[in-house]
Amino acid sequence: MSVGLVALFDDIAALAKAAAASIDDVASQAVKAGTKAAGVVIDDTAVTPRYLTDFSPARELPIIGRIALGSLKNKILVLLPAALALSFLLPQAITPLLMLGGAYLCYEGAEKVYELLFPHEAHAHEAGLETIAVDAKSFEDEKIASAIKTDFILSAEIMAITLATLPGAGIVNQAIILAVVGIGITAAVYGVVALIVKADDVGLALARLSPGSAAAAPLRVLGRAIVHAMPYLLAALSAIGTAAMIWVGGGIVLHGLAEYGLGWPAHALHDTGAAVARAASFAPALVAWLVEAAGAGLAGFAIGLLAIPLTGRVLSPLWRQAKSLGRQVVMRFRT
Repeated sequence: MSVGLVALFDDIAALAKAAAASIDDVASQAVKAGTKAAGVVIDDTAVTPRYLTDFSPARELPIIGRIALGSLKNKILVLLPAALALSFLLPQAITPLLMLGGAYLCYEGAEKVYELLFPHEAHAHEAGLETIAVDAKSFEDEKIASAIKTDFILSAEIMAITLATLPGAGIVNQAIILAVVGIGITAAVYGVVALIVKADDVGLALARLSPGSAAAAPLRVLGRAIVHAMPYLLAALSAIGTAAMIWVGGGIVLHGLAEYGLGWPAHALHDTGAAVARAASFAPALVAWLVEAAGAGLAGFAIGLLAIPLTGRVLSPLWRQAKSLGRQVVMRFRT
């Protein structure tokens, strides 16, 4: 009996070691995959604050919470199973779907630039796409829905990059790692966004400290500096977020074209970046990245400008007709 008990303990110890090794492997692969997607994560962090610029401070954290919840649902309930299914059943569909998502990012970013340059025309374009919000609740809901749609595209890119780093993993490990990366990145992105948008409240609290200690005076100075700096920081993040959507979307489309044999734009951009980097006297890797990002941004902006009339004159009317037809079918079934 004692020998059997010792053997049982040995088996339990072996299983525990195997489980620990598996957990370590999953953790290391999740960290590696998350690092690969760092560029898109930064873009996601820069994009989100621009959806919060028109709201009172009291609504900022609840709105961030709703967007974060939508982002988590995107990643775990939609993108994770879709990524696994496509990778095993229809891997050839992943690239065109990502290209469509990239084109949407280009459209969103170019539309913001178009709105800045031609506000009246942009307002007419928006009015043709959907109804204008008539109260604060519907305006907030529309902003959140728009943020979640943009997050969906960026999340799809994050999950695709993550999946691409796991070619040899089984489906269970892939699912676990995708879930870990999705939850971790969502928490990191929206935690940072919450800190950014509430920094002015922290600064205001510091600026109002009573002069009761030696540390109060410099803290009040720091608080006033934060309060004065935050509008400029948020404006800069809004501009960076718009630029990020355009260059990430353009890069996705160019990469997708290369997958289908039209690789000369991406290759020309890479060669140009390499040539400029060789001529640079400092930070050649950074210079090459800036050149390639600028080229992808120009391509993305062109794609976005083409998508604006296409969306307003073709896709939006077709979508409205499809929704009307769907409502008619539903009403017929109900009657």
